[in-house]
This record gives sequence, structure tokens and C-alpha cells, in this order.
Amino acid sequence: MSVAKPLPHDSAPLHVTGAARYVDDIPMPAGTLHLAFGLSDIAAGRLLSLDTGPVRAAPGVVAVITAADLLFENDVSPSSHDEPLLAEEAISYLGQPLFIVVATSHLSARRAARIAQVETEAEDPILTVEEALARNSRFEEGPRVYGRGDVAAAIEGAAHRLTGRLEIGGQEHFYLEGQAAAALPQDNGDMVVMSSTQHPTEIQHKVAEAIGVPMHGVRVETRRMGGGFGGKESQGNALAVACAVAARATGRPCKMRYDRDDDMVITGKRHDFRIEYEVGFDDNGVIAGIDFTHYTRCGWAQDLSLPVADRAMLHADNAYFLPAVRITSHRLKTNTQSATAFRGFGGPQGMLGIERVMDHIATRLVKDPVAVRRCNFYGGGGTEPRNLTPYGQQVTDFILPDLMSRLEETAGYTSRRAAVASWNAENAILKKGIALTPVKFGISFTLTHLNQAGALVHVYQDGSIHLNHGGTEMGQGLFQKVAQVAATRFGVDISAVRITATDTGKVPNTSATAASSGSDLNGMAVQNACDTIRTRLADLMAGRHQTLPSEVIFKDGKVHVGSATYSFAEVVAEAYVARISLSATGFYKTPDLAWDRIKGEGRPFFYFAYGAAVTEVVIDTLTGENRILRADILHDAGASLNPEIDIGQIEGGYVQGAGWLTTEELVWDDKGRLRTHAPSTYKIPGCCDRPDIFNVALWDAPNNEATVYRSKAVGEPPLMLGISAWSALCDAVQSCGETYADLQAPATAEEILAAVGRAGGGGAD
Repeated sequence: MSVAKPLPHDSAPLHVTGAARYVDDIPMPAGTLHLAFGLSDIAAGRLLSLDTGPVRAAPGVVAVITAADLLFENDVSPSSHDEPLLAEEAISYLGQPLFIVVATSHLSARRAARIAQVETEAEDPILTVEEALARNSRFEEGPRVYGRGDVAAAIEGAAHRLTGRLEIGGQEHFYLEGQAAAALPQDNGDMVVMSSTQHPTEIQHKVAEAIGVPMHGVRVETRRMGGGFGGKESQGNALAVACAVAARATGRPCKMRYDRDDDMVITGKRHDFRIEYEVGFDDNGVIAGIDFTHYTRCGWAQDLSLPVADRAMLHADNAYFLPAVRITSHRLKTNTQSATAFRGFGGPQGMLGIERVMDHIATRLVKDPVAVRRCNFYGGGGTEPRNLTPYGQQVTDFILPDLMSRLEETAGYTSRRAAVASWNAENAILKKGIALTPVKFGISFTLTHLNQAGALVHVYQDGSIHLNHGGTEMGQGLFQKVAQVAATRFGVDISAVRITATDTGKVPNTSATAASSGSDLNGMAVQNACDTIRTRLADLMAGRHQTLPSEVIFKDGKVHVGSATYSFAEVVAEAYVARISLSATGFYKTPDLAWDRIKGEGRPFFYFAYGAAVTEVVIDTLTGENRILRADILHDAGASLNPEIDIGQIEGGYVQGAGWLTTEELVWDDKGRLRTHAPSTYKIPGCCDRPDIFNVALWDAPNNEATVYRSKAVGEPPLMLGISAWSALCDAVQSCGETYADLQAPATAEEILAAVGRAGGGGAD
């Protein structure tokens, strides 16, 4: 059985040798043109005039396209049609595309894009939370509120009360392969688009709108991405549409890729948040009532901000039962890049808020933070059931008490916490910290109709299998996992299965590969298609041998019927001669979902994925410099489809989450210019930033819900394991004094140094 085997990524040899083909590597026809955007240099205002004469006269330039030249839709928004491809009059952020240069080379296009004569009238931009609130700049009329119970009374009646505020920075996706697309014009005005995208169907939709053809006139292909992390869910629309518009206008193939600086300046980031809280709790730290307020900076266009902010609200509980809770969410419109999907999709921000509260309570009560977390967990006894989320979903499979107990034991948490305390008592400059934080993450798109997938499976006469589905491969191993499902259904070796590029001409109306749903949805759709063909083969062989179809066994590349054994290829060849269809489509929709986002009630998630991490850190109280010394992780992947790939995802997710909360800092100046727009100014984690000791294990229990082979999603949940690194830094800073340190995120060296000062520390006397 191929499922559950630790097989390598299907493209691993291609990745390490550099032979893997990405959009920019695809050989293009002679005469291909290259595109670049001309960008706004103000964050807010009006475009008064645009003289592209110098651009048209530049070497290699074939054409220049402005908003006035667009014959059909001027929109690349994934949601509310508020995101023009090219600015018309209003300018909404610094870096907004104003025109397209079409040239004979990439460099010619980029050079020419800098020399247009642009006249603008600048206005005061809205850049901060305070400015947005003062000017009532929002994407919804007022804040959205979810919750239950009498929060004010619960807080007022509690033995202890705390208030606090946490600033949470955004995050640049920093995929290794930048945004890229190419368009090839076809007969009858049709278009073939190759795009580095997580959402081929959305590219198909937006391109069709832009060139004035039905969706059947556009075919989108995506073989692989060099990373996505949510940054290619909607942000690739502009490149694909620009290429298609230019290809239609010139009749020649067109290609576009962003330079890294342009990529960072143009595209959206993870939403930054401000979270304010008031909480009431008892002497043990058990929460009686809590009031959260989320302020979300969404940028200039709506993009996916509403569901991102919703998911942050849905994860404001994380692993904890909140008997009386109110979560208020403000979705603020600012003159910055349009914040967009990023791994976790708002969940990490919501989760960080409640984890900060747990640490704050533990500090106030002088208790082990793990003890405070445990007494607030879902489940447990008492007269009131403690398994209902603030939005009304039952938590029926809460495994964290057992999972955390095992991790505490294997990581030696108790003894190491004592050792950290001893170290800190003896050392004035270098201080250590340790933290254990849990993860409970809901799996499903919160927009219910997106929880569907399709697949197409062909079995050829020689027994080889061709597989296509609606998911996209961005390095996460989705293709290999789904191939393992197909191989297992037919009982053949994985080498017999070939997955081809995601193609809207093969599987239509797909959802984005997002929300950690790739394997869940596409694996089940492929299973459905394979089972259709396998049933036909079983019926054939049962008829030949006068037995029941259930007696036909597909295993080890063979088909067993009673005492007779055939190779899989022999059975397929016989089915072909018997004129039995060896092709099938498959479809799957996630069951039992019901969600009302306006009321904040229902069951938005099919199940929860769990995990926990212990992280130990050290800080230098004189400089704020810090290191992650060790991380121990136990994560719930259900009955893993591929343990090696899942462990790789967990390791990467942890490092990315720790990077978000420690080194990755986005800085805009007062003109709205992104100052951290290159690797020289924006610090992603490198090899030296990973823990020297890094232990990762999988929780060995199948999913209670009927997912594909009882596996669980493993794309997004591990990112939130990185919260333990930030929490450990909080612990280290707190050891410097009695005053609450109030560490913000990201915990850069500068922020750690400031927090040490707030705590009353400052190194040796």
C-alpha cells in the first residue's frame, strides 16, 4: 500500500538538480514579448496626466498599455471588483500599477517603465490604525462582533482582571520563485495562460473578463510553484491578466515576472493586527470572561480581508473554553499594499492574541504558563459542558491534554524549566526562556461552497495511470500524496501513476489550493474517480470467474480473483478489449458544514488539527540579540499519507512562524513607501536561525472524521507552532524584572531590548 509510506517528493531530484521547470523556465516561441508595470510613487491622490511618449521611444519597447486602452474589464480583484489592473484616476497605494510596458526583453521593459512622465496630485494617505479609525476608513460599515454570554458581568465578577494590547506585524511571503505568468494567443481569440498560481480557475475567470471571452476560451496551466504560502492565491491575477491583454493586443506571446523589489512593493502581505483585550479570571487562572478587539489593516483593496479577519475571530479561542466572550473586529482600509492570504489566513493572529493572554495571566499569578493553559482547555468536568466554541461548534476530538502530556515528557519540559530558572538566577546578561504552546486549528474553507474538488483519471492499455486534479503543487508534496492515494486504490506501485500539470481544461471550477485543504479535497476526489474505474474492472473479473466483485482484490500490482492472479496491466488490457471505459471523473464535497458569517454561528470546520511545541531560547539583555536553542514538536497529522513530507511541512511551518514573530519586520515610512523591500532590509530566517536541536514527531492516531485514509491537513497548522518561540522570548524577557515586559511582535532585537527595559532589566550592574 503506497499510502502512509515515507516516499520522497515526486520532484525532489528535479528540485535539487535545478531541472524542475517553472513558468520562467518554459521555452517560449520566437517573438515573445516581455512586460513590466510602471508604478505610482505616491500612496494616495489623483493621476492628473500620464505621458508615455518617452516610454514608447525607449529601446525595445513595442507597446504601452494604459487603463484607457483596456477594452473590457479593468479588474483583478478576487472579491468585490475594487482592484483595477491599472489605475484610472484614483491612486490608492505607493507601488500601484499605472501602465504596462510591452518590450522585446525583460530588462528593456523594466528600464522603460521608469521613464514615463507622470503628474499626480498627492493627498494625505491613511497608513495607521489611528488614521483609519479617525477617518472611518473601513471595508464594512462597522465592526463585526462574535461571542456569547454577559462578558462585562463575567469580567467584573472575576477575582482578577487584566487589560493589554498587542501589536502584531505583517509578513512578506518571500516565495523563492517570484510572481510569473505567460500568455499564448490561440485561434478564435482564445488564450492559453501559464501561471504561478494557487488558483488556476480564478486566473481563468479574470483573464476571460479582461479579454472579453467566455471562460471556455481561456485555458490555464500550472505545473508547479516555487512556493506560494497564500501569496499566489490572488496576487498572480495582475500578471496573468496583463499578459493576456498584451497578447490579445499584439498577437504575440507575452511573459511577465516581477523583480524581487517590485514583487515586494506591489503585492500584498500577511495582515498586521492590533489586539486589545480585557480578561477576568480566578486564582487558578481560569478565564471567566474575555473581551477582544481586533484592528486589522487591510490595505487599499478588499482582496480576501473579510474572510481573513473572520478566521482570526474564529481562532481567538485557540485551545481554550471561553464561557463569556466577545470578539470585535474592525476591517480598516489603508493606503498600503492590499493585505492578502498568508499561511494560516488570519488564524495565527487570532491565536497569538489568546496565547498572549495566557502568558499575561501566568505572570500575574506567578504560575507555570502550562498550568494556566491546561486549566482553560476544552473538555474537563463541571456542571457546564466545556466543549462549545464561541461560534457554536462542538469540539468532539480534543486530544491536546494527552498530546501535551506526551510532549512534556519527551521534551523534558519540567526539568528544563527548572534549569532555565537556575540559569537565569546565575546570569545577569544572557537570559533563557522556555515555553510550551498548543495549536487547535480548524480545517475547511469558511466560504462553504469552496469545499469541493474534482479529478480526472485515465488508465491506459499498458496499466499506467494518468492523474489530474484541481490542486496545485507549490512544494508541499500534494501531487505525491494524491498519487499515493491513486496507487493504493489500484494496488499498484507509485511509479505507475503520473500526475500532470493542473489544467482548467481537464478539471474545471476548482477552488484555490489553500485552507490546508489540498490533500483532503483532491485526495477524496481522486479516490472517487479511481474507485469508479476499479469497480468496472472488478465487475469484469467477477463475471469472468463467476464470483462477487468484492472478492476481486487489487494488491501489489496484481489482481486476485479466487485462486487466479493477473497483473494489473493484463486486467486493464482485457477491459479495453471488452470496451469498458478506463477513464473517470471524481468529485468530492466536504460534508456537515454550515456557517453563517454574519451571525457568527454554525460549523465552519470539518475537524480540527492539533499540535504543540516546546521552544527554548536565549537573549542578550545588552543588545536584544537572541537565538532559538531547541524546539520539540508533536503534531497531529491523523493517519499521515506520507510521514516524511508531513514532517518536512511541520519543520518549515515552525521556522516560518518563528520568523514572522521574531526577525521579519515590515516598515513603511510616513509617505507610504515600503522600506523593507529586499533581502537586505527584510530578514527571513536562514539556516543559522533554525534550532540546533530540532525534534519533530507525529501524533499516532487517525482522524475521527472520514477524511482520505483518515489523514489530517498539515499545511497551515504547523506555522502556529512558531508561537512557542515568541512565547519563550517573552519568558526570557520577563526574567529580567518584576514589571510585565509586554513584548510585542515581531520580537526583533530592538523590540526585545526595549521590553527588557520595560521589565526593569538591562544586563549587568
